[in-house]
Amino acid sequence: MQSTLGESGIAEELAESQRQISIAEFFEKNKHMLGFDSGARALVTAVKEGVDNSLDACEEADILPDIYVEISEKRDYYKLVIEDNGPGITKEQIPKVFGKLLYGSRFHKREQNRGQQGIGISAAVLYSQLTSGKPAKITSRTKGSSEAEYFELIIDTDTNEPEIDVEETTTWERPHGTRIELEMEANMRARQSLHEYIEETAVVNPHARVEFVEPSLDAPLKFERAENAELPAETEEIRPHPHGVELGTLLKMLEATDSYSISGFLQEEFTRVGQKTADSVLDSFRDRHFGREMAWRPPQVHEEADVAAAVRAAVSNKGKEATKSFAVAVEDAIDDRDRVAHHEVRAIVDAEADTVEADFDTTFGSTVREKATEAAWDQLLGDGETDADRKESLTSDLYPLVDEATSTRKDDAVLQGLSERLAAKFVNSEDTRHRLTRDDLADYVARAADATEEYDDATFGDTARENVVETIWDVMGTVPDDPPTVSSTADDRDAASELLEAMRETDIMSPPTGCLAPITDELVLSGLQKEFDADFYAAATRDASVHGGDPFIVEAGIAYGGELEDGGTVDVMRFANRVPLVYQRGACATTDVVKSINWRNYGLDQPGGSGIPNGPAVVMVHVASTNVPFTSESKDAVANVPEIESEIELAIREAARDLKSYLNKRRSMQQRREKQNKLATILPEMAEKLASVTGNDEPEIDEAMARIMNNVLVERTVNGETATVTIENNSDRSADLEVTEIVGAEPQDVNGANVVEMDGEWFIKWSPSVSSGETAELEYRVDTTAPSDISVEGVEDEKLTVQS
Repeated sequence: MQSTLGESGIAEELAESQRQISIAEFFEKNKHMLGFDSGARALVTAVKEGVDNSLDACEEADILPDIYVEISEKRDYYKLVIEDNGPGITKEQIPKVFGKLLYGSRFHKREQNRGQQGIGISAAVLYSQLTSGKPAKITSRTKGSSEAEYFELIIDTDTNEPEIDVEETTTWERPHGTRIELEMEANMRARQSLHEYIEETAVVNPHARVEFVEPSLDAPLKFERAENAELPAETEEIRPHPHGVELGTLLKMLEATDSYSISGFLQEEFTRVGQKTADSVLDSFRDRHFGREMAWRPPQVHEEADVAAAVRAAVSNKGKEATKSFAVAVEDAIDDRDRVAHHEVRAIVDAEADTVEADFDTTFGSTVREKATEAAWDQLLGDGETDADRKESLTSDLYPLVDEATSTRKDDAVLQGLSERLAAKFVNSEDTRHRLTRDDLADYVARAADATEEYDDATFGDTARENVVETIWDVMGTVPDDPPTVSSTADDRDAASELLEAMRETDIMSPPTGCLAPITDELVLSGLQKEFDADFYAAATRDASVHGGDPFIVEAGIAYGGELEDGGTVDVMRFANRVPLVYQRGACATTDVVKSINWRNYGLDQPGGSGIPNGPAVVMVHVASTNVPFTSESKDAVANVPEIESEIELAIREAARDLKSYLNKRRSMQQRREKQNKLATILPEMAEKLASVTGNDEPEIDEAMARIMNNVLVERTVNGETATVTIENNSDRSADLEVTEIVGAEPQDVNGANVVEMDGEWFIKWSPSVSSGETAELEYRVDTTAPSDISVEGVEDEKLTVQS
């Protein structure tokens, strides 16, 4: 007894010590989960959260973002300032946005956004107050307001509510926008990561202007927006897709909907579900909830069967002619079908009964109709009086199905044995309608196959069994029973689970992509060109795909050569919803995909045949989705989801194919230059010796070089007052050229060209197209003493010879 009392006392003591904690208190002790696990990383995370908020706010208000980020040392701490020109935040919302975790406007929105949970900036405020004890200082001015609102606040971690120290109005030079100032314990050991984040933000948001200041910089880093850059396409919120809903969510939606019927619920609460799709889902739901009914062949295959006679015998007191007409009509309707299920027999009986009632002015009540249905159904199952007769009848019906489903190597006697045992299952079934779920049917087949293996010395493997189940299931009929209502399904977890399975297995169009705003090929190129001085750029944007019911789009870009560093590994830039992913590079699906590609096929060095390739290149990958699957709450890496990994690989390969073509062409041009250099050394010597032997003038080297190298030769000659530019195409393809000649005197009689005078010089521009092996001549009159210079575009320098 003492022991029992002691244990009870301990339980009570433990109960008294238990209490609910707020989300703010939880993250106070688990800062690492949000990316604040060290002073260096905390500073990067705080910058990231603030800039992400600013970009989202500006874009939602259709404002081209101007963002200012400043980091400075302030005694023992670092001060972080982030300003934007966004729409500002109302006075009532400022404390909640910055002083309450899990407070935001985007969590339930199914559209692409950088932020979703309402944790980021408030987590930065929490980290700041925990490490410095200083409040966050927020200034915000909405458009049209004469003054700005100023707050100093911290988060009460016990209640997850803002605690306001200062609340006042103030002046601010910005007409609208928001500024946050935080002091925190941090360090600049992650300076490179900070710079990478700012630079990559500018790359993937070419419509934004970003200015960055930190202690080691002599001058601010300024990233101007790309010329003519526009805001990302406006996104539209979408309803959930049936393929992306989990059971708990479905139950919650069923409880919250105003719809009465499942069909209405599907069409009202989900995207891409119209009447036709809802009907398909309902049929699949019925199959799971009610089962299907076995459809047997009409009685004419059974010599003794007589549906009309059986129906006549079941109907009494309805008049001879009415009864005969009814019975014959039922028999004919059944005979017209290949197979008939019980509910279809009932539908036939009802239809023919309605017709006879109208024709003979009599009444066929529900009892009469039920008797007629059962009489006709008995004939379908075989008209014998014993179970053995019915088993024989149904065996003859099942044998062709079993034979179709199994291998031709099966012995007829074995197939007959399996068919007989299956028929016995139906004959002995308590449900005379032969209504079965797929699992019930699979159990029938498994037990019949086990018995056949035991008694007939045969083998029925898993594949053969599944094939038999599938073949019989295909001939069974979906029942017309009304599905459960929304309220009853919400109260029945098993029914809700069956509905969920039906939704997932129904072929439904992918979600609409108006909820996404990809960067687009053009702006991916603009972003790369704006920030990297390279020789080559390529970009690829994939079509939308779906993961877990959420649409996503993958984009990839590659920059190569130029001022990019050589001798090390390629720089891989990872983005999700236009946000750079700075940390957890090794845990990210993007990195895994880059490592798995054989980059040697695309012209890059890859020691060992796997891993990040070497070369002066940048590879960027952007995943845009309504719900990016991250590996953790800090949102630093994309999870290894097969559908997303596949699209990442396809996007990278698409851009890499362009890189391969460029490198192959460059390699070909290099070989061509080497060949021309050798010829340039040999041909003059040969010309000199040829001239000395023949006594003639030395032949023109340029012309010979052009013909040997299959070059396009452009030659200018003057005869009197006539200047002629001759284009000789020695290559194997047509040449579309832009030939520009600058002359120091005004040309006359120029045909087929544009002539522009500028500062005493005349620019003559032709655009000839010269077929392979053909020659074109461009003539005009000019003072022969006037200086001339010719430039040619439209053909590589290595394939061009200009002689003037």
